Amino acid sequence: MCGITGWVSFHQDVRHSAPVIEAMTATMALRGPDAGGVWLGRNAALGHRRLAVIDLDGGAQPMADRPDRPQVVLTYSGEVYNHHELRERLRSRGHRFGTRSDTEVVLRAYLEWGDALVDHLEGMYAFGIWDERAQRLLLVRDRLGVKPLCWAAVDGGLAFGSEPKALFAHPEVAPAVDADGLREAYSLLFTTGPTVWAGVHEVHPGGLLVLDRDGIHERRYWELTARPHTDGLETTRDRVAALVDRAARSQLEADVPLCSLLSGGLDSTVVTALVADELRRTRGPGAKLRSYAVDYSDQAERFTGDVLRTGHDTPYATEAGAFIGTEHSTVVLDPRALLDPENRRAVVASRDSPIGVGDMDTSLYLLFGEIREHSTVALSGEAADEVFGGYPWFHKPEALAARTFPWLLVTGDDAAMPLAPDLAAHLRIREFREDTYRSSLAAVPRLDGESAGERRLREIQHFSLTRWLRQLLHRKDRLSMAQGLEVRVPYCDHRLVEYAFNAPWAMKNHDGREKSLLRDTGRGIAPDSVLLRPKNHYPATHHLDYNEGLRRLAREALDVPQVRDIADATVIGAVLDTPADRLQWGHRLRLERVVDLALWLDHHRPALTL
Repeated sequence: MCGITGWVSFHQDVRHSAPVIEAMTATMALRGPDAGGVWLGRNAALGHRRLAVIDLDGGAQPMADRPDRPQVVLTYSGEVYNHHELRERLRSRGHRFGTRSDTEVVLRAYLEWGDALVDHLEGMYAFGIWDERAQRLLLVRDRLGVKPLCWAAVDGGLAFGSEPKALFAHPEVAPAVDADGLREAYSLLFTTGPTVWAGVHEVHPGGLLVLDRDGIHERRYWELTARPHTDGLETTRDRVAALVDRAARSQLEADVPLCSLLSGGLDSTVVTALVADELRRTRGPGAKLRSYAVDYSDQAERFTGDVLRTGHDTPYATEAGAFIGTEHSTVVLDPRALLDPENRRAVVASRDSPIGVGDMDTSLYLLFGEIREHSTVALSGEAADEVFGGYPWFHKPEALAARTFPWLLVTGDDAAMPLAPDLAAHLRIREFREDTYRSSLAAVPRLDGESAGERRLREIQHFSLTRWLRQLLHRKDRLSMAQGLEVRVPYCDHRLVEYAFNAPWAMKNHDGREKSLLRDTGRGIAPDSVLLRPKNHYPATHHLDYNEGLRRLAREALDVPQVRDIADATVIGAVLDTPADRLQWGHRLRLERVVDLALWLDHHRPALTL
C-alpha cells in the first residue's frame, strides 16, 4: 500500500519543475513511510511513497519498463491478489521479471494487454501509467473503490494523487470550496466523482481515465449488473462460503507482520477465523494470528444502547478470539486521548474533509496507531453488511417504503449539520437529495420479471454498495494510511459482490435473520454467541468527561467566524445547553461536526466561495 501522485502537461517541459512533483510526493509520506521516489519525463512527472509489504527489497517506484530511456512508467498503490497467476501467464508470453512484487506484474500486464489489463486484475488498487510511446496517461481504480484516486485539471493536462493534499502541492490547484462542494459534503449522499473541493474529482470505482493530446476520456470497466440467479439455496450457501473463503485466504500474503480486526461481530469473526486457519495451514499448527478490538474506559459500566448499537463488543470479541485461537488484544481508550487536539487534528488532516463521525474516527485512528506498533497489514470485515443485507434498513418496512436514501432515516435531522439559515436557503439540501435520489434510482440495474419487493431491495442494496460503502472505505483508508497501516477488505472481492447482489432476498434472510448466508459460512468456525448476535455498529464512548470536553471544543469552534458562516450557531447553542449526562448520540454528532469543521478550516485554510 502506498501513496501515488503525478502531473502531466502537454504545454510545458515538466523536467524543469522537479520541485513540484517532489512537493506533491512529500504530502504522501504518511501513506508510504518506507521509501519514496520521483520520475520525470518531458511531459509527465510521477511520484511515489512506499509502504513496503511484498518484496521489501524490490518493487521500488515509480517503476519503468527499462532502465534506459523508459517507454512506460508506473506509480501504483494497493495489492493485486492474483499476481502469482498473472506472473506465470505473462512469463508464458515472454515477459521476464526482475522482482517478486505485484507492482511489476501490473506494469508488464499493461505492456501485454494495454488498457485491458483491468479485466485481469483482482484486488484493491489505484495507479497511474505514463506511456511515452503514445504520449498518454492512464489512471485506474479498483472495482469497489477501496483505494482512492483523485485528479484536477491543470494547464495542458492534469494532476492526480491518492489524496487531494497531493494536488494542493501543485501551484495550479488551490484548496477552494464553493456551494457545490458544501452541498456534496452536508447532503450525506456520498456521491463518487465530485468532491468537497472545487475542481477536484474522483476516478470512479471500476473506472479508468485516459489523458492524451485529444483531452480527457473516462469510462467504467466494471459495474454491478442484474443477472438471473439460478442456484438453489444449498448451492447458494456453498457458493457464498467458497467465495468468502477464497477471498479471505487469498489476502494473507505479506512479507511483514499481519493481523485482523476482530470486533466480536459476525463479519470480522468469519474473516479472522478463515485467515487464522490459513496461517496455521501455511506456516504450521503453532502459528498464531494477532487480532485487535477497540474499547473505551467506561464502556463496561456506562454502555447505553442507541439506534445503532445494541450491546458492548468486548466480551464477544474476547470470546471469538479464544474460540478461534488468536493472540487477541483490546485497545482501551480514555476521553483524554479522544479529545486531544493533536489527535483530532491528525484525523481531520487525513480525511481532507469536514465530514466525519467524531470520537469514532479518532478512536479508529488511535487503534490503527496501536496496531502499527506490531503489524503492517490488517484484515477487516468491512462491506459485509452491504453485501449480505445486514443493516436495519434492509428489513424495516418504513425504510423500504421511504423514497429516499435509507441511511438518512437512521438518525434523522438530529445528527445532521445545522446550516446557517442563509447558507441552507442557498444550498437547498432537500431538493438536492430528491434530485440525486431520482437519478440514483434510474441507475439501478433491473431484471425482467422481478417482483416489486425484490426490486425495491435491489435498489436499497445498490445504494448501499455504491454510496454508503464508499464513505466507509474512504474512512478506513484515510485513517489507516495516516498511521502507515494497510487494511484489506475481503468482502469487497468483486466476484462475491456480484454473486450476492443477485441472490434472491428470500435466500439472504432465509433463517429470518439478517446476513443469513454469511451466518451459514460462519457455522463451525465462529462461536454461537457471535452467530446469534444482532447487528452492532462501531462503538462510541459514553463517558461523561468526553461529553463535557466535546461541549467545550464546540463552544470554542463557534468562536470562529467562518464556522458561524456555515453552521447554525443558534441550533448548536441549544445542543450545548443540554447537560452532559443527557446528550444523545445524534445531538452529540452535531457537536462533533462543528468541531471538525473548525479544525478543517484551520488546517486546510480553504478559499470559501459561498
